[in-house]
Amino acid sequence: MNTTELKGDWEQQKGKLKQKFAALTDNDLLFVKGKKEEMLGKLQIKLGKTKEELFKIIGKL
Repeated sequence: MNTTELKGDWEQQKGKLKQKFAALTDNDLLFVKGKKEEMLGKLQIKLGKTKEELFKIIGKL
């Protein structure tokens, strides 16, 4: 999954992630150009998932 794919429907994906993982906040899911890795790192820590697991979860939304 590249940045364009992640950015495309991010608002919809963000809402679905917040429904699936109640512990996530808007700040956790803040997508800023050039900071994709930082955001993914925060999600990895908060959810206890690997980057690959996160991409699978996001891909299935």
